[in-house]
Amino acid sequence: YKNGYALPRRPTVGIGQSPLMSEQLIEQKISDLTFERPDVTYDSFDDSQFEAFVPAYVALDKKVLRFYAYFEENVLYSPDEEYRIRPVVINYFLEDDTMCISEPAVENSGMPHGKRIKRQHLPKNEQGAHYRWTDLNLGIDLEVYGVKYHITHCDDFTKEFMESEGINLNDPVSMPVDPYTEHRRKPLLSHTTPSDFDRLHQFLTMDRKVLRFFALWDDSHYGETRPVTITYFLVDDTVEIREADAPNGRIPFPVLMRRQRLPKKLKESQAFPTCVLEVSKEEVDEYYSPKDFHVGQTITLLGRHFQLCDCDGFTKEYYAKNHPDIDMKPIERTEKLPERKKEIPPYNGFGSLEDTLQNCLSLIPKQPKKNLLQLLENDHKVLRYSARLDSQFSEDEGRRFVLSYFLANDMISIYEKPTRNSGVIGGKFLEKTRIPKPGSTVDHPEFYSPADLAIGSTVEVFNHRFVLTDADQYVLTYLESISSQIPSQTLASVRQKLECESKLM
Repeated sequence: YKNGYALPRRPTVGIGQSPLMSEQLIEQKISDLTFERPDVTYDSFDDSQFEAFVPAYVALDKKVLRFYAYFEENVLYSPDEEYRIRPVVINYFLEDDTMCISEPAVENSGMPHGKRIKRQHLPKNEQGAHYRWTDLNLGIDLEVYGVKYHITHCDDFTKEFMESEGINLNDPVSMPVDPYTEHRRKPLLSHTTPSDFDRLHQFLTMDRKVLRFFALWDDSHYGETRPVTITYFLVDDTVEIREADAPNGRIPFPVLMRRQRLPKKLKESQAFPTCVLEVSKEEVDEYYSPKDFHVGQTITLLGRHFQLCDCDGFTKEYYAKNHPDIDMKPIERTEKLPERKKEIPPYNGFGSLEDTLQNCLSLIPKQPKKNLLQLLENDHKVLRYSARLDSQFSEDEGRRFVLSYFLANDMISIYEKPTRNSGVIGGKFLEKTRIPKPGSTVDHPEFYSPADLAIGSTVEVFNHRFVLTDADQYVLTYLESISSQIPSQTLASVRQKLECESKLM
């Protein structure tokens, strides 16, 4: 080979040798290599003599050494304590010689817990060396990032692994007691006489335990009964009342009475009146308790009468255990249906009658329904009349108005013609609205219609009297198309007025 390329090589001929003899020597060497037999004997191979190679990251996968330790934390500027003992857990991962330190959660400690140091190679000294499992033992101090962790004991797997590797573990050390925790366990000094009733015991034993009663509320204001659920919280002796949610029922405000303690008996009131409506604790002699709730009886809570009809399973078990003398047999519910008709209050004068009526029918008023057929047939159809103001004042004699009747919605609008040097500004006198006839009641109002608008007749609009003096040609055409619905006097007055005008022209 020369420069990486295979080149043909001819055998060199020595001094005193012929080319034929050199070729014979080469062939002899080739034949010796061909017929040479190896000394290896072939036999069955025993695999048990050799073990399979297992890498360290597979053999030590998920194998962790766990040590338990603690460290002291100095507390500054506190008269109650000087230091705290904070326990930690040190995990050593044999797979890659990494370590992590975590602090278990302590209930009601007020301090954040969790992982203090994430998984990594922890430095041992300034030369760059890292901690190995051979450096760990019981009863030693492990200094990591300036914090000394004193190892106290380990788990069973760690103990077996260290002994199998020939490391003798020291005797385990007991975890010292945290002085702050011991200080909190001591009862606080009380300078008042403690109550015989233990509120803490009630909170620990009765938390999330609720008595639930199904009752009927006799709502005398509306003359009906409503199903409600009375909930009694045993943890603090409070009561909450909610209305039963029924489909297509009332407005979605179920809370009838918020959660609170209900006074049963008040102390004797003083002679002078109080300035607040709420009842303070000093004024209450006795509150409602579970013994006051009897299924089948009527109970009065804040002036409302409730008939207890039934209760849930937990309530029955509670009364059978704590109040066996109280019978909790359910009764049949008898709900009263409203029999009286809904009364509509009188018209207050604001807005139209239809809009005011919708406010009485529902909390969120809806738009009054319109006659769509009338809107489609009479859209943009307007009857126009000329009118004058019938007034006792002389200044109103020269005022002229145009009264427009809209057939689509039976509304009337009045426009005043501007007159020069009259002292009155012309323009819109009345917006589109329905005008009731004089003498009609609010319950059954009668509004002006085209049959009432005859030439010469008087239209009273909110204490203003207008006399119709003329009409346009479309009024006569429309009245003749519905002559069967229009009085003959009205039709004759319009026809006579327009005929007279045509003769004059």
